[in-house]
Amino acid sequence: MKSVSAEEEWREDCAPRRVLELFSTKWTSMVLHTLAVRHEGTARSNALHRSLPAISKKMLIQTLREMETAGIVLRTEHPTVPPSVEYGLTALGRQLVEPIELIYDWARRNASTLDALQPRATSRRR
Repeated sequence: MKSVSAEEEWREDCAPRRVLELFSTKWTSMVLHTLAVRHEGTARSNALHRSLPAISKKMLIQTLREMETAGIVLRTEHPTVPPSVEYGLTALGRQLVEPIELIYDWARRNASTLDALQPRATSRRR
């Protein structure tokens, strides 16, 4: 592994910042989790939408497009009538599910402490 200086490690386009950029919306981790856990890595967009009832169709498609651009999901169009679209985790996406699941497990174990936190002003949690 190549050693880098502290200044290089935290440059604008460093790997940790690029990873955090993937999670600029709350939905990325939830879509990853849902694809992996509820759909075994592949699902049609309508099935994903039903599995995430709080997300709008527009936000789901926007999130999936961002995830496709990032290389963590693959979009496959099937030539059927009507056309159907399926999303599947790439190898990179399957690797990214691992740390997400660790965070989700940590959140479940600490649910009561998290519930006691004051919601942020922008939070929908009341």
